[in-house]
Amino acid sequence: MAQVTDLYEAAGRAGLLTDVMVGSLTVQCVFSAPDELALDGLALNRDYHLEYPSAWLTLAAGDTVEIAGSPYRVREVRQLRDGSEMQAKLTRL
Repeated sequence: MAQVTDLYEAAGRAGLLTDVMVGSLTVQCVFSAPDELALDGLALNRDYHLEYPSAWLTLAAGDTVEIAGSPYRVREVRQLRDGSEMQAKLTRL
């Protein structure tokens, strides 16, 4: 059975993920920005957020991450599905 990390690694190799820097660590995550089309054009995202395997990264409210040279502050972190994936809501600084 495939693990969440296997799926993220495959998505990274296909160029579907974004590099996120947390301190000196760089992790590939799903990054979504406001007004970005989601669900094949059926919806718009309203917030900046990251999705990532919980095995790769631990974030908490107040942490700062860097995406494409821009800093973001973590507002909220929650588990997705069985807890092997996390979602962090961000605010651009």
